[in-house]
Amino acid sequence: MTFCSGISLILLRFKEGLGLDKQKYLLDEVKRIEDLKRYEYEAYNKGFQYIAGIDEAGRGPIAGPVMAAAVILSRNFFCPGINDSKKLSALKRTKLAEEIKKQAISWSVAAVFPSYLDKVNILNATREAMLLAVKNLSPRPEYLLIDAVQLPDIDIKQYPLIKGDSLSVSIAAASILAKVERDRVMEAFDSLYPGYGFSRHKGYATREHLQSLLRLGACALHRVSFEPVKSMVLGARYGEQPALFE
Repeated sequence: MTFCSGISLILLRFKEGLGLDKQKYLLDEVKRIEDLKRYEYEAYNKGFQYIAGIDEAGRGPIAGPVMAAAVILSRNFFCPGINDSKKLSALKRTKLAEEIKKQAISWSVAAVFPSYLDKVNILNATREAMLLAVKNLSPRPEYLLIDAVQLPDIDIKQYPLIKGDSLSVSIAAASILAKVERDRVMEAFDSLYPGYGFSRHKGYATREHLQSLLRLGACALHRVSFEPVKSMVLGARYGEQPALFE
């Protein structure tokens, strides 16, 4: 699809009588999103039809799963506002996630929880979550665009992109789904493990989280291979270190 045909297709999806500001916004978004399809178009031109974008959420927290999403979009996919999930508000991500799911040819989200993550390390856990997400797609993707990571032991052509969530529309879509679904999981766990504030900090090492960790100790959601959980489990008294909350 060329840029001009993309503009025509998108504008036809909206009612007549759009104000000039709305028309300009849509035209700008068509151009921006067409630019985000550069790597998808390169794959299409090589003969690949089903291209999956893959990204993760939750590599950095000290509690909760690492989650990955895989998304196959159509050539004419258009979702105004789509971007790297880190650049979006929680409300905007939630709205975009619903639209992505509606338009996607296929999407999947997978999780690896701390009990296994601690055994294999965070990088391998991330790869396993990505592999699970890819395997749950239907139709099976023919080409993978992945944010920064390369997946071993998979017979699908792949292309890792550093900062891919800001360079590829498919990876951006995956980043939004992974983040939204992980946030929902952590909000659900808040009632199962009260007192930690998981619904607010989503497992990241905020001041609130660290204080609750000192007060309550680690729970099953905490990653014992991550500091300061690791030292606390081994008996170190992190509460005596004044730099902890500075």
